Amino acid sequence: MKVLPFTLLMPDGKSMMTERVVLPHFYQHMHRHSEYQITWVERGEGTLLVGNKMHPFRAGDVFLIGTNVPHVFKSNHEYFKADGHHQIMACSLYLNLSGKLSGLFNLPEMDRLSSFLKNSKEGFQVPDQYADEIATILLSLHESSGVEVVIKLISLLVRLKEVSGFALPLCSHVYASDLSRNEDVKFDNIIHYIMDNYNNHITLDDVANEAYMTPQAFCRYFKKRTGNTFVTFLNEIRINDACKSLLTGKHKDSISGVAYQVGFNSLTNFNRAFKSVIGQSPKAYINAYHHVSQVRSSDCLTI
Repeated sequence: MKVLPFTLLMPDGKSMMTERVVLPHFYQHMHRHSEYQITWVERGEGTLLVGNKMHPFRAGDVFLIGTNVPHVFKSNHEYFKADGHHQIMACSLYLNLSGKLSGLFNLPEMDRLSSFLKNSKEGFQVPDQYADEIATILLSLHESSGVEVVIKLISLLVRLKEVSGFALPLCSHVYASDLSRNEDVKFDNIIHYIMDNYNNHITLDDVANEAYMTPQAFCRYFKKRTGNTFVTFLNEIRINDACKSLLTGKHKDSISGVAYQVGFNSLTNFNRAFKSVIGQSPKAYINAYHHVSQVRSSDCLTI
């Protein structure tokens, strides 16, 4: 497994790059590039790893990812099956303030937007209530040409700046600034091993061996890089997966079946970890979700 910094080549006659993709799954290796990235997930779900933090993603989410911050959109395991039933769709914008756009962002009138981007290296997720609006502007920019592209870009950045005050950073400032490329490779190997094996029996010794470290050294390394212990990180990934399965109601054995499916060896351990991560029991989580869904349906009927 190799991780190299990406060099994004701008198309001829373009000062920024946009793309709209339909693929079986997202690119599965942690990577970094000098461009800011704004991505709208049109279809798909999984876990976004940014620096030392992870965030579940689903259709409709919009993210701003900072320059040179290691990241990967890790699709759920079902997207890697060969049945062809799952696909992701996403629209992304990549822009580099030091490239062809430098003249624009050096204008005095662009000081506030330039400062906004430079102060957003940690990135953020657009709050749900603004995601549709931002996605619409992003898609319109992708479909535009000529001077309209610049107009839509400014419109997009102005709106992102306005909503950023309601968002939390995707990763820590230290991680966004100081992680070396060699650390990218090592950390990527560790993360991918965990993501590929979390629903099996996986131990601290297993992961430490994969990293060619003693368990004690690995614990210190992992805590420094993520801010979490290995067990806490593993439980968060498992619970994130469990939440999706619980809400679909597709698993034949309900809560107990989901617990074993995501890698827990007992229902007691699952319930304890679930409450620690989510703040309530699995049953209460399901009931709360269905209650909110019923309220929203009722509101729609009365409009």
